[in-house]
Amino acid sequence: MANTQQMANAIRALAMDAVQQANSGHPGAPMGMADMAVGLWARHLKHNPANPQWFDRDRFVLSNGHASMLIYALLHLTGYDLPMQELQNFRQMGSRTAGHPEVGHTPGVETTTGPLGQGITNAVGMALAEKLLAAEFNREGHTVVDHHTYAFLGDGCLMEGISQEAISLAGAWKLNKLVALYDDNGISIDGSVQPWFIDNTALRFVASGWNVIGPIDGHDADKVAAAIAEAHKQTERPSLVICKTHIGKGSPNRANTAKAHGEPLGADEIALSRESLGWSHAPFVIPDEVYADWNARATGHAAEQAWNDRFAAYQAAYPELAAEFTRRMNGDLPAHFAQTAVDTVVGAHTKAETVASRKASQLALEAFTAALPELLGGSADLTGSNLTNTKSTPNLRFDLQGNVVKNENGVGGRHINYGVREFGMAAIMNGVALHGGFIPYGGTFLTFSDYSRNAIRMAALMKQRVIHVFTHDSIGLGEDGPTHQSVEHAAALRIIPGLDVWRPADTAETAVAWSVALSNREQPTALLLSRQNLPYLSKRDLGDISRGAYVLSEPKDVGLKKKAQAVIIATGSEVQLALAAQKQLAEKKIAVRVVSMPSTTSFDREDVKYKKSVLPAGLPRIAVEMGVTDFWWKYGCAAVVGIDRYGESAPAGVLFKHFGFTAENVAATVRAVLAGKK
Repeated sequence: MANTQQMANAIRALAMDAVQQANSGHPGAPMGMADMAVGLWARHLKHNPANPQWFDRDRFVLSNGHASMLIYALLHLTGYDLPMQELQNFRQMGSRTAGHPEVGHTPGVETTTGPLGQGITNAVGMALAEKLLAAEFNREGHTVVDHHTYAFLGDGCLMEGISQEAISLAGAWKLNKLVALYDDNGISIDGSVQPWFIDNTALRFVASGWNVIGPIDGHDADKVAAAIAEAHKQTERPSLVICKTHIGKGSPNRANTAKAHGEPLGADEIALSRESLGWSHAPFVIPDEVYADWNARATGHAAEQAWNDRFAAYQAAYPELAAEFTRRMNGDLPAHFAQTAVDTVVGAHTKAETVASRKASQLALEAFTAALPELLGGSADLTGSNLTNTKSTPNLRFDLQGNVVKNENGVGGRHINYGVREFGMAAIMNGVALHGGFIPYGGTFLTFSDYSRNAIRMAALMKQRVIHVFTHDSIGLGEDGPTHQSVEHAAALRIIPGLDVWRPADTAETAVAWSVALSNREQPTALLLSRQNLPYLSKRDLGDISRGAYVLSEPKDVGLKKKAQAVIIATGSEVQLALAAQKQLAEKKIAVRVVSMPSTTSFDREDVKYKKSVLPAGLPRIAVEMGVTDFWWKYGCAAVVGIDRYGESAPAGVLFKHFGFTAENVAATVRAVLAGKK
């Protein structure tokens, strides 16, 4: 029989040694959660170290990501491609053992964690994806989607407000295959949490529709394993297992103190801890018998092979479903997607409708959601404003038994009512994308992107295809006033590395933005959309829109047979102002090129030749956007028509005149630049 105490002590020793060698890190939490890890990883977790991406594996999320040495030790011990040298290089340049776990960087890591609360929220997204895929693809006698999502979390995760958003939705969605294990050690960076964290955690989860088990002794692996087995009996509720633990377990002088949290124990204390634990082995040395107890390669191979056999039978019985499932889990778009995208863009161009770009987004979504069953939409209680729902995406609902409600055609809903939970929505979408099988999108007002921002950043860091629909993108929303009028948000989103940001000016640009977003396998997208109607802008061709910026109008298009003297760059609703100003200037024989730049981020990735063809050297540039001006100086602008203050509560038309967003002011700004007065 396996020596569970030695298995746990191996984790403790590796955590102590790696943090000490790096002179940086968090040894206390891995030491405290080691027995919990034995109870889960050695007794229940379905995974195959030889194939970390196996479709039907259980998902494990270390929400308290500062305890990264826990998962690195587990991955190494169970047989993943994470050799001891990587643990010895913990937190060093180029190692696969970063300070906090990073998906795509370390085999076996399912999500990047560190910002507390987001890991458990990602886990909710993963569990939701599993449940929806099971409802869609499983057939009687053929269960091909059947796995659990597990999360370890600590006090910090529960103190972050996003955790309540996540647990509330998990309860509402009856995610019975979600099991969270709470490392209840009562210590955070500032010390004992009692003066600032007095929540009755058990009742909080019960109130949110969870099954709560414990408190149990988190240092008894058998009890942890038994609690997980009990959680597996749930058919309608997610489960929380409360594990009472001691941070820094095994350290005579640091256990149960904040000192164990975020600094090396020190050579002397490590020696005492080894003695206390009965672990006599040298640093980074694991006995063969402990490796043997932990090794999961044989059981993992057997579990995957059993699933392969089930899938082969499924494939024989339902070949089209099997092919669709494989495509979806691989993240491939349907073969017809390219034609669908072309048809959608050309259709928008042909109809030339005058609608708000939020409505243009919905028009594009009608086509894309019909063609892509993997599109999973939603809104943070603003569906009627964000227009994220379509004919193909009825609301997602669950019955009293926790089953997905399906229509007469056996199809479940694909539009999620997230409630007023912008941050939770964004992090859940990350979890859905990480799980695979869906492309999530969700809507709210642009000004509330601040609530979502860290999850948006995490999507970019993790290179996940997540699409944010941000409507009401400027002072153009009118009477709701400065609390809702975005001024700095477009610029703030554009500076997030790896986030593609689009602010389209009409229906064709919006359709292109959606097609590019859906094609971006390794990049999240933010779509910034207007509340007010926008006219369709006449175009010579549609080919360059996807490059982020293109020449929309030349002087000859307004009757001037001369070269441009200046370039007006505009985005979104302000492109129409640029065109109107161009006409006014033409009447005074001033020749201007108008460039629509729906995506600065896409344009910035273009080659120098294309950039120069759109923004020629030597021509003064004037940018027009209803946002802060600082962003635009990077393009060498001579002037910017923008807004560097908060808005006012008034009708949109009044605000445009008040803040100078008129064709007359744009034209006057161009004349001033050409006269050398700007």
